[in-house]
Amino acid sequence: MADTTAVDEGLAPADNVFGFEPSSVKRLPITELLKRMGPGFVLAGIQLGPGSLTTSAMLGGDYAYQLLWVLLPVIFMGTTFILVAYRLGMATGKPTIDAIREYYGNAAATFVGLVTFFACVCFNIGNVAGIGAGMSLIFGIDWKIGAAIVMVFVFLCYFLKGVYGKIEKAVTVCIAVMAIAFIVVLVMTGGPDWAAAGSGLVQWQFPEGSLVTVLGFLGSSASVLAGMYGTYLGVEKEWKKQDLFNGVMVSDALAQVLGTVVISGVVIMVGAIVLNPTGQEIKNIGNLAVMLEPAFGQFANLVMGVAFLAAAFAAIMGNTGRCSVFLNAGLNLPTGLDSKNIKITAACILVGAMAIAFAYGSSPIQLTYFSNVLTSIGTPTAGFFITRMIWRKDVSRGLKAPRALQICMTVSYIFYTALMLFALYRAVPNFLGSIM
Repeated sequence: MADTTAVDEGLAPADNVFGFEPSSVKRLPITELLKRMGPGFVLAGIQLGPGSLTTSAMLGGDYAYQLLWVLLPVIFMGTTFILVAYRLGMATGKPTIDAIREYYGNAAATFVGLVTFFACVCFNIGNVAGIGAGMSLIFGIDWKIGAAIVMVFVFLCYFLKGVYGKIEKAVTVCIAVMAIAFIVVLVMTGGPDWAAAGSGLVQWQFPEGSLVTVLGFLGSSASVLAGMYGTYLGVEKEWKKQDLFNGVMVSDALAQVLGTVVISGVVIMVGAIVLNPTGQEIKNIGNLAVMLEPAFGQFANLVMGVAFLAAAFAAIMGNTGRCSVFLNAGLNLPTGLDSKNIKITAACILVGAMAIAFAYGSSPIQLTYFSNVLTSIGTPTAGFFITRMIWRKDVSRGLKAPRALQICMTVSYIFYTALMLFALYRAVPNFLGSIM
């Protein structure tokens, strides 16, 4: 998205922020790229959680193809957010919150760490509810009991060695399960109405009552938090600065964004094909299972339960680490996934998320949906400092300013923040009213 290879006149390659001439770095072959990729899969797993499945199904079920256009800003903003975070991480030599601490002080870093921690905890509450909903649909048991059973395995995963490797493998498998289930349905139903789908991509509009749902979708699918966490996962993956220029980070970012968009797009279209003609509202996971009946018949509940459970398990595995890392980074504590304090923090987060989800006591689908909306508060907070950093001359010292990235980041940040503020203004009173 930007020319990062030009070195300011009079400066040797070693004088720029990377310490080498970017144009001298050779692109890796595809086999090496695949070995070096990984954080993007974890980030996609977080974003394709039960909240994303629910909001995607709502977009298609309630509005048919009218909101298919939201996939385009997801591609634009998602790619921008993650590439800006990766570039800043490599240019400063520090993950995002650590870089904020260096440039804007400890108070700013602590504030960003706490706000993003809260946003991600909200997301985890929805993941607990999603796990319970999936177990309920598969085994017919109370969703709280189902959630408690699966959470035992999540605990065990975080207290074993090699946490990052286990998360990456588990999330990749879960994404494959989700993708296969919905793609099969899309094919079995004869595919979408391509004329209506094309119209939905080019005619940008907000049908009445759709704004909060759009925000919930953007909150999980195109968030600054993904890129931020990617800078910490890059440390776990032992990425080097050269990986910003040899294709590793760009490929990883595109895999994350395109994976999210493709699966979300398929769910939206399945909702438009199956749910929209019936006028059925999504109030519980049984309504979601209806989406799979054309392909799986009497086994629709089982398949949807497995898909929903896979989505929730992948999301909670990745997001629990993200919560822990953001909190510890804000408090200037160690952030390695195998460190003792991260494991303890993760355990506390999981227990707290379970307690809040169980105390809510209403439909897990409603809780899952609203947690996605609340997650969106992290992007304006952290994005404020990230946007400022990408415009700093000292961050790009010795290199031509990445003008395209700077402009894209600014536009994305303004659009997202304006949408979030208005949608939260509409969503919070309605949600509080439903609790009362």
